[in-house]
Amino acid sequence: MVEEAKYTVVRMIGDIELRQYESMILASVPGLSDSEGFGILFRYISGGNRSREDIAMTAPVVSAAARQEKIAMTAPVVTDRESFAFVLPANYTMQTAPMPLDPRVHLIEVKSRLAGVIRFRGHAREALVRRKTTELLNALRENGLQAISQPFLMRYNPTFTPGYLRRNEIGVEVKL
Repeated sequence: MVEEAKYTVVRMIGDIELRQYESMILASVPGLSDSEGFGILFRYISGGNRSREDIAMTAPVVSAAARQEKIAMTAPVVTDRESFAFVLPANYTMQTAPMPLDPRVHLIEVKSRLAGVIRFRGHAREALVRRKTTELLNALRENGLQAISQPFLMRYNPTFTPGYLRRNEIGVEVKL
C-alpha cells in the first residue's frame, strides 16, 4: 500500500468532500503530456536525483482537470493547466527533498489548504473528467463555496488496474 496525501474531511455536501489538506511537496513537470511527465517523474523518484535516492511512490498523481470556465487565481495552485505531479512522501520538506537532475522537474511546496473533492471510478477519460468537474463546481457554487484554483485531477491507481477498481478524484481549492 502506498502513502497518500494527508487530509481530514471537514464536511460532506452530498458526494462532495470538503478536505483540509496538510502541506505537501510536489515534484512537477510542466508543459508535457501526462505520459511524458510520468516518465520524467518516475526517473526522478527512481534515483534520478542528486543524492541518487529512491523515493517511495505515493498517491495520487496530480494533473490538470478539464476546464469548463475561467476561475480567478487568488491562491497557490496544485498544478497549472499543463503539468503533471507526484506528491512526495510526507517526511520530505523543501530542504530535504532530493534535488532533481532533470531541469524539467520542479519541486513545489503546497501549503495546507481547503479543497472540494468529488470521487469517481473508471478510466479518467476527458468526457468523464469534464462531467465530474462541472458537477463539483456546480455543487460548490450552490452551497456558497467559491473555487479559488483551477480544478485538478487526482489518480490513485496504476494503469493496469481495471476501470471499475480505479479511484479518481477532481479537486479544487475553495474559500468558505
